[in-house]
Amino acid sequence: MAVDEHLQTVRHSLAHVMAEAIQHLFPGAEFAIGPAIENGFYYDIDFKEKKITEEDFPAVEKEMRKILAGNFDFVRKEVSRSEALKLFEGHQFKTELINDLPEDATISIYTQDDFTDLCRGPHVSNTKEINAQAFKLTKLAGAYWRGDSDRPMLTRVYAVAFEKPNDLKDYLKMLEEAEKRDHRRLGVEMDLFHLDPEDPGQIFWHPNGWTIYTTMQDYMRKMVRRDGYLEVNTPAIMPRTLWERSGHWGHYQKNMFITESEKRLFAIKPMNCPGALEIFKSRQRSYKDLPLRLAEFGHDVRNEPSGTLHGVMRVRGFVQDDAHILCAEEQIGSEVAKFCKLLRNVYHDFGFDDLVVKFSTMPDDHVGDEATWQRAEKALADACHEAGLDYEIQPKEGAFYGPKLEFKLYDTLGREWQCGTIQVDYQLPSAERLDATYIGADNQKHHPVMLHRAVLGSFERFLGILIENYAGNFPAWLAFEQVAVVPISNSFDGYARKVNEALLAADIRSQAYLSEENMKAKIKMITKEHKTPYILVVGEREQAEGTVAVRFRQSSGLQQQTMKIEDFVRYVQEKVSTHFNGI
Repeated sequence: MAVDEHLQTVRHSLAHVMAEAIQHLFPGAEFAIGPAIENGFYYDIDFKEKKITEEDFPAVEKEMRKILAGNFDFVRKEVSRSEALKLFEGHQFKTELINDLPEDATISIYTQDDFTDLCRGPHVSNTKEINAQAFKLTKLAGAYWRGDSDRPMLTRVYAVAFEKPNDLKDYLKMLEEAEKRDHRRLGVEMDLFHLDPEDPGQIFWHPNGWTIYTTMQDYMRKMVRRDGYLEVNTPAIMPRTLWERSGHWGHYQKNMFITESEKRLFAIKPMNCPGALEIFKSRQRSYKDLPLRLAEFGHDVRNEPSGTLHGVMRVRGFVQDDAHILCAEEQIGSEVAKFCKLLRNVYHDFGFDDLVVKFSTMPDDHVGDEATWQRAEKALADACHEAGLDYEIQPKEGAFYGPKLEFKLYDTLGREWQCGTIQVDYQLPSAERLDATYIGADNQKHHPVMLHRAVLGSFERFLGILIENYAGNFPAWLAFEQVAVVPISNSFDGYARKVNEALLAADIRSQAYLSEENMKAKIKMITKEHKTPYILVVGEREQAEGTVAVRFRQSSGLQQQTMKIEDFVRYVQEKVSTHFNGI
């Protein structure tokens, strides 16, 4: 989605207005940074005396509207470094930002009413340009200054803002719906997983959740096998020397868990690529072996700050649907096009057809010379054209070893999620790094190009997205319990057991509910907690005729119908085998 620059300017201007309101209401508060973000803005603040709570939001909003009504100009002024330091004397965060600016940097400040902030802008001209009914403060969070856990913990005040009140109203409705779909809440209600505060960022999968997880994994294993991949598995712990040669030790060490054995340092792998190259190097390869597609459902661990963790969406331990393609330079285009076709097919089966592609170019913190990067970026751009892809450029957002494509999908609430990626890497297989070679048609040694790619990203995060996208009402092929068999009374437990056995024999995930509870109580629990696609009610008539009364999940809009057991089995098998995104 294209960024609305004017709306972002409005949001950034509102961040300053919020800071002024907080300055009025919370004397002594010290301000750090307050950028515009997607759908709104935030400001990181050190509340030194009186701490803010969400109960204070109405008062802050009232003060903001009072400021907006004052029709104050946003006045920009360029100042020298010494002037800026004098102006913000005693403000540690602003002073640090000023001192970190390059010597030749233009330093500007903005003032509205009685509030002055260090800022490069832009802002609206006057507060009257901002609709006073189109913003709302939403939540508080902790945020380390500059993302460093050794620095002060600040309070991040979040708000949403739009140009029109109706846009705000629609967005708040979406947030309300998103709250109902929150995967953390549904994960508990549906008994899918739990998170232990003593073990942050690690997921305990319960039988229900693990059934969905392994269904996803089995599906991906089938899809990559059909697409010409060979599955491998590499060690969880590898030596520092390997990570140094790969470049990860210098560029990624802060995110790695380090351990020691026999006076040698090892790292628990945060990614799988060096291991894939070690497999490639284990024997002499020929150009006839290329492309070699190595898939790995590798369990990775990354030392993410605990404050950034979020349910199963952002964790420390996760499994990627990872793969590394070793190919010749002239094969990049066809391999990227092949991957894009696979990705589209997979996303379609999971119910996502709207995609946006981002092209991320060389970052400042990169390895390799610029000429090689230019080759890699051109190869990836040419591959996009070959695959018929339109893309948006993300300057300097590439991996440290190569440019990449990021694939962003949209869920039923219109939210954007970045999942799939493919990266072109000339660096890791090079003589300067892990020195992987193959014998070319000219009987000489050549270095392959390595394509790093993932479709889902991590299974954990993608499953979290699915929970929220479907609000727990998974399509039949993904549901942990596809069928619930409920007898009208315990007199028909025997027939319910027979139906259930027939379903299990047909590889349909089914359970017979034979407790002493009445039928209505059972159906209520199954509907609310399991969200089972099909509930089969059986009684005297069904037992006599060898049928089942099929109740389809309410959200499907389908009417109850009576079916022969074998007909119902064929119905479910057809829906599951085609990955139908319904029931």
